[in-house]
Amino acid sequence: MTALTVLTALIAGCDTLDSGLGMSVNADSGPARSAPGAPTGATGGGIGVDPCALLAAEDRSSAGLTSPGEHITVAGSPACDYVQPGSFGLTVTVDGRTDLEEVRDRAPRAEAVRVGSAHALLVADRDADDGVCSVSVSVGSGDGTVHIDVTNADFHDTTLACTRATTVAELIEPELT
Repeated sequence: MTALTVLTALIAGCDTLDSGLGMSVNADSGPARSAPGAPTGATGGGIGVDPCALLAAEDRSSAGLTSPGEHITVAGSPACDYVQPGSFGLTVTVDGRTDLEEVRDRAPRAEAVRVGSAHALLVADRDADDGVCSVSVSVGSGDGTVHIDVTNADFHDTTLACTRATTVAELIEPELT
């Protein structure tokens, strides 16, 4: 199980994970993953945002991504999974059920930051330097969050992972406010 999978599950409140694929698992229905590119369930809770629509082609390029993401589900929330082979993976999760206070409760060492005009939390274990970082951005009036989770392929350089997560957060923030 990757550190990104664990971090995403903790922030999103998932209880169980499929350690092979990093997907949330519901004991009654198996992996909670939608078909690739599936628009069904692509918007999150009351937020109404398609996670794969948040990064346009030029935004992906600015973030170091060369291909579109794939619709998935993380802990019951719609997400978009991007992979830059040999470099890093990135997941954008639209979580209409979790506000920033709940994220802070689950990750008490989270650092309060601003992303554009939005309040956000940065979660990383800089001492472990495991190449994993998450930025959770408050959506609109604080009714939910969008989580940007990055894992470097070599599981090193947490600072770089945080730079990547923050860059993506800054690119999508105008769509969230």
